[in-house]
Amino acid sequence: MSFRNRCQVAGAEGIINLSVPLEKGRDQKTLMKDVRIAGKAPWQAQHWKTLLSCYSRSPWFEFYRDDLDVLYRQPVHFLLDWNLQCFEWACRVLPLKIEVGLTESHIGTYDETTRVDWRGKIVPKNRAESPVIKYHQVFEERIGFLPNLSILDLLFCEGRAARSLLE
Repeated sequence: MSFRNRCQVAGAEGIINLSVPLEKGRDQKTLMKDVRIAGKAPWQAQHWKTLLSCYSRSPWFEFYRDDLDVLYRQPVHFLLDWNLQCFEWACRVLPLKIEVGLTESHIGTYDETTRVDWRGKIVPKNRAESPVIKYHQVFEERIGFLPNLSILDLLFCEGRAARSLLE
């Protein structure tokens, strides 16, 4: 399993999983650039409603709301396109300058002195090993602190201070 088509946010009762439906399911052996999003499910509208429900009262939601609304209304057919749009948006609002390189074919190993290979490092099974960044969350008083949620949780709760927490 991976985070390539899913993320987690905080709801009033605990963790809510947001998953982008894939045409051939999650276990397909397909190049990332060719993974298609299942077009019939209204996942973007469902995700947006969940974000509104969970974060409309968070301190910084209104600051990011309009940009995200536009992002969630854009039609998207490939998972890579969605992930890149989300990543570029997060880098823009944080603001972070991160160079991303895309490959045309699978590369088994990278020279670690010239590139950082994140494949297999940020995966659900390694969540317990991830460093925990503490900040005040919307439902923390009710359900406790939930570590390793989507960057959206950090942005909606901390706004511009999110970048300093990530450094």
